[in-house]
Amino acid sequence: MRDAVAQAERAAELARLLGAAEAKLAAAEQSAEEARSLAERLSEAEERLEVERTAAEKLRKDLAEQRFQAEVANWKLSSIKVARWNRLGDAIKSGKSNPVRLAKGLRGAAKPVKRPIAPKRKPPTSAKAKDERPGAAYQATSTTRTLGGASFKLKPFRVPTGPNTRPHLTAAVIADPHAEALLRYEWRQTTGFTPRDFARVLPLEVPHLLVVESVAQGPWVEEITGEPGEGLKALLAWCAERGIRTVFWHTQGDVDAYAAAAELFEHRFTTDLTVAWPRLQFGVQPRVHNPLPLSGGRIDRVLTLDQLLPGHLTYPDVLTSYRWPAAVDCPPGTPQWRLAELAACGTPIGTEGDTRRAHVALRRAYQMGTMTERIDELLDAIGLPSARASLNTSVLLPIMDPFLMEHALAQVAKQSGVDQLIVIGPPESELRARDVLPDVEIVYRRPHPAMTEGAMLDAGIDLCEADLVAVMDPRDVYGPHYLSDLRRAFLFSTADIVGKAAFYAHLRKPQATLLKQPDAEYAYLPEIAGATLLARRNTLREIGFADLTDGWDEVLMRQCRTDGIKVFSADRFGYVRVRDEDRWLLGAAHLVEYGSAEPHALI
Repeated sequence: MRDAVAQAERAAELARLLGAAEAKLAAAEQSAEEARSLAERLSEAEERLEVERTAAEKLRKDLAEQRFQAEVANWKLSSIKVARWNRLGDAIKSGKSNPVRLAKGLRGAAKPVKRPIAPKRKPPTSAKAKDERPGAAYQATSTTRTLGGASFKLKPFRVPTGPNTRPHLTAAVIADPHAEALLRYEWRQTTGFTPRDFARVLPLEVPHLLVVESVAQGPWVEEITGEPGEGLKALLAWCAERGIRTVFWHTQGDVDAYAAAAELFEHRFTTDLTVAWPRLQFGVQPRVHNPLPLSGGRIDRVLTLDQLLPGHLTYPDVLTSYRWPAAVDCPPGTPQWRLAELAACGTPIGTEGDTRRAHVALRRAYQMGTMTERIDELLDAIGLPSARASLNTSVLLPIMDPFLMEHALAQVAKQSGVDQLIVIGPPESELRARDVLPDVEIVYRRPHPAMTEGAMLDAGIDLCEADLVAVMDPRDVYGPHYLSDLRRAFLFSTADIVGKAAFYAHLRKPQATLLKQPDAEYAYLPEIAGATLLARRNTLREIGFADLTDGWDEVLMRQCRTDGIKVFSADRFGYVRVRDEDRWLLGAAHLVEYGSAEPHALI
């Protein structure tokens, strides 16, 4: 009896499951039918859109043709007016009753007159898609500054349109212009959506995370201050349905005003040290906070912060102003992020334009943290991958003179961020390199007796594994910040090769310290010194090194110009070229003093 009851219960359960499956199947069939219907409607809409596009294109062509015909008609009319026979007729008609006027008119009509240029047919302009690259629609608009009643015309800093640090990651961002400028190069960024249209805008490229700043302007202010708005709740619900991580970033204002809204987010960060949330401080954004100069150069004046940044400037205009003065005298209490941004733009802070102090301040601003490093921290905290391109470095060190081995290895040992050292030199240099650089991967190759320096470098490039490759000369002196300063240029330039065209040199025989090309800092130039070369590995592999000891760098630079490879000259500091004598250098550089170059160069 119990078996019969159990079988009946199983049969009933199977019947229930069968019924549920049939119901789900019916629902699936209905959903499939709805999907087919939607697909048909979408296809019809696309067809109508294509028809409308075709019609719009035809209208543009017709309009262009009408404009051309109007220009032709105006040209014909202008040509008739300036024709000699027409001017003669006008002179005779106007001077018919006045002989003097007639004579003047005939003389004027006899003079040659430039005929108008016939119009050319132009192709119709087509509707262009909006450029979504970072900075494409984010450019300076105010080109005039006023100081003491005098007006100054500036050539604005051009905000770069990329590249993105993490092109695989998409973020929906609600932020004020300053924070948006810091974030826009860190990922693919969607902005400008409102509480009313986010459900239409965001599905066009579904984000991986939502970042909401404590904004002080715009359509989201009322949604996130006080009691959370329905638009914010709907946005967060939309993100929750799709597994999109949500982040609230408190950067300004009283945190209590945003507390209720912040509680709705999965993650909360703050810049305020008094708030018990995880820290996410501002960092400099290398794409816009960098020492690239204005094309018109700096004004020879020290400005106060109020003079430099009047209240009407947009943030792109602020980026122009940062690069303008000889120095900025900032009052006590200036926000740390403002001081860091000024310093990162190479602007001296204080009452005088000291380039040495400015360079040290720039270095410290980057050491305090870039926005790229801040976003690494954010992504690690919320559980998203922070993968991005690295600046790890291999060093190529050809040692042709055994007596220079100790000096050369000491120069490499000073550097930070060296992952690999390729030593090509005498046999004893391998063991010595392992002693001096115990934490660096050492790869040793013994050169052939007749091998040139260029051939040694060419053999070494295939052994390099890091993304960047540096060439160091055993004769020269390199400061401890040499490589870290030079690597920084890859964060804001679009060059494949970086080095120094401006540098200090020391000649032993006359004990002279020279400065080569002091105006060649932070610029794209035809060539840099080979002993300061830092390049992307793949670029060097494609070009290769000439089989020369003297002049291999000149051949390399010539090949870069031929192939259109960008070469960037960084700052003058951190390196000293050392020679016994050099007539070419004596004729091409400025004498600094008789004495050591290191106090000038190694800061």
